[in-house]
Amino acid sequence: MAAPKQSAKEEVRFIGGHRACAGCGYPIALKEMFSSTKDPVVIVNATGCMEVTSTIFPFSAWKTPFMHNAFENAAATISGIEGAYQSLKKQGKFNKNVKFVALGGDGGTYDIGLQALSGAMERRHDMLYVCYNNEAYMNTGIQRSSATICGTNTTTSPAGKVLPGKRQNSKNLTEIMVAHELPYVAQTTIAMWADATTKFAKAFSIEGPKFINILSPCVPGWGYHMSQTVKISKMAVETNLWPLYEVENGVYKITYKPKERKPIEEYLKLQVRFSHLLKPENKEIVENIQKFIDWRWQQLLLKEEATNKKAE
Repeated sequence: MAAPKQSAKEEVRFIGGHRACAGCGYPIALKEMFSSTKDPVVIVNATGCMEVTSTIFPFSAWKTPFMHNAFENAAATISGIEGAYQSLKKQGKFNKNVKFVALGGDGGTYDIGLQALSGAMERRHDMLYVCYNNEAYMNTGIQRSSATICGTNTTTSPAGKVLPGKRQNSKNLTEIMVAHELPYVAQTTIAMWADATTKFAKAFSIEGPKFINILSPCVPGWGYHMSQTVKISKMAVETNLWPLYEVENGVYKITYKPKERKPIEEYLKLQVRFSHLLKPENKEIVENIQKFIDWRWQQLLLKEEATNKKAE
C-alpha cells in the first residue's frame, strides 16, 4: 500500500513551551508524526521524559486529546479508548475518523510496558504504538534499559575497573513486534525526515495494530553538544547500528542502505557515554560490538531477500 502524501505544514498539535532539553530528539519525532496525518489524533503517553517535560501542571504543550498514564499501561489504556470509539461508531453516535496513538520511551516500552503492548497487539486494536527510543531510562537518572547497547556507561551499568559498562546486547523489540504478525512494523530515526514521515503516514493509512520504533538521541544521557543530535542520529544509521526498514504484512523492506558502512567507532567517539570504549584495553569490546552489528545487518538482509521472494 502506498503511503498518502503528507505535508510539514499541517496543523500544529505539539507546540512550543515544553521543557525538553535543547537538542532533544522527541519534539522532532512528534512533528514528524503529526505532520503525517490530517485526522484527529488521541494520544496516551506513558510516564517518561516526553510526558514530564510537556505537561507540567498547569501547562501543556499538547493541542490534541492527551492522557498521561503509568509506565506500564499506556498500550492498555489506548486500546480501551479505541474500543470505546469502535462501540460508539457501531451505535451511530460518532462518525469521525480518529487515529489512536500510544507513546512511550524505551523503558516504558522495551521493559515495563512490554506486557501491555503485547496484549494490545494480540487483540488487534486499530492503534499505533510509537517507541521514542533513547536507549536508557533518561527521565529517572540514566539507568540502563534492555534497549541500551552493549558497552554503554549508565548509572546502573557504570564503566570502571570492575565493568566496562553494560555487558549485554540490546533487545530487538522491532523484531518482537514483527513476531506478533502485525500489518505494519517500522524502524526509523528523527534525522531522516522523509523516511520517518513516510512511515508514519503509511502506519496511519493501515487498519489494525501498528508499531514504529524511532531512535531519539538524548543530550544529557548520551553526552554530546545539543547541536549534534541530527548528526548522531544519522551516524547510527550509517554504521548499521540502527537500520531503517519496514515490515508490511510480513514482507521486509530496508528503506535505506548505506553506500559504505562506517565503522562503529565513528558513532562511539561522538558520545561521552562511550568514551571508555575508545581506550586500548577495551578494543576487544568494540570489535565484538561491530561483529554483533554486522550479524544483525546480515540477518536483516536475508529476511528482506526471503520475504520478497515469497511475495513475488
